[in-house]
Amino acid sequence: MERIYFDNNATTPLDPAVREAMLPYLNDELFGNPSSGHWFGEQALAGINKAREQVAGLLNCPPKRIFFTSGGTEANNTAIWSAVSAFPERKHIISSVVEHASILQPLEFLQQRFGYTIELLPVGRDGSLDLQQLAEGIRSDTALVTLMGANNESGVIFPIEEIGAICGDKKTLFLCDAVQLVGKEPVNLENLNIDYLAVAAHKLHGPKGSGALYVRRTAPFIKMIMGAGQEMDHRAGTENVSGIVGLGQACELAGKHLAKGNSEIRSLRDTMQERILQEIDEAIVNGAGQPRLPNTLNVSFKNCASGAMVQELDERGVAVSAHSACHSGDLDPSHVLRAMAVPETHIHGTLRISLSRFNTSREVAVFCDMLPGIVAKSRQGVAV
Repeated sequence: MERIYFDNNATTPLDPAVREAMLPYLNDELFGNPSSGHWFGEQALAGINKAREQVAGLLNCPPKRIFFTSGGTEANNTAIWSAVSAFPERKHIISSVVEHASILQPLEFLQQRFGYTIELLPVGRDGSLDLQQLAEGIRSDTALVTLMGANNESGVIFPIEEIGAICGDKKTLFLCDAVQLVGKEPVNLENLNIDYLAVAAHKLHGPKGSGALYVRRTAPFIKMIMGAGQEMDHRAGTENVSGIVGLGQACELAGKHLAKGNSEIRSLRDTMQERILQEIDEAIVNGAGQPRLPNTLNVSFKNCASGAMVQELDERGVAVSAHSACHSGDLDPSHVLRAMAVPETHIHGTLRISLSRFNTSREVAVFCDMLPGIVAKSRQGVAV
């Protein structure tokens, strides 16, 4: 069976060029420890330094402001830890109800264990934020504002330039979880007031287990993983050299594909959206009307069951999801859909469809041909 992969917001396939860049660091060529003072160590360190430049090139920031992590989750946790450790007297944090678990769970921990006041901003039916509410919510004891660049389920893009300006005016630290944004939309840190920004390699055709945290020069940093002095004494532990090299190569390729690739992906997404709305009654596109990631379509069907549709699509060779991969075993509607007030008639029948530059118009056509029948079957309550 030919398989079609439309779950790229969960993870992306490894770009063959990324794999080729990683291979020398996985075999007996460049296997050295980058902290070693001989040729083998120097070659490994050179690979890390090149990757740092590649990541910085995509984000338009100085390479020395990039620190490698095990992924977006560690990057987010480290930024939160840095902010609260630097200002222990400030016990107020602002975030949103639609953030990733790697933000919401640390904030919940701070609230329960240390008495922090966590203010979660609501979103509108279209997934948008009220920036006036943000500005009015920042207090003298606000340690951090943490808001994502783009939502992993709806694809709605938050106005991080305006958010950064508000935080700058209020002299408040701003963490942007940009895991879904980087590689899909331009991010120019030279023009953005962002103190911390998280990146994950596997969201842009790089390897799993590799990520990065941007830390602005003026932002406080308190290392969370302690030990030896790797990563300019910002993160202890022998570096995941091959993963870091893969992240760097993925960022360089993402920059090259950004304009043309996004235009082509958006065209595929829009074609899919138009066909679904034309051919299936009572379908709702969540986040429509707001800026969205070019690859993401979140659609809810009236009187359907997400789990049944996802399962049947999988049996026919098409991979989509009902919500975030972090909650793939949860049959309840996601916190994102609840926050967006998706109607109860539709919320249980939601599909998240996310494309990449490796998808084709033929795959979109195959999917759109089979989807109406699957929706009809779900509505009839036919066992899958």
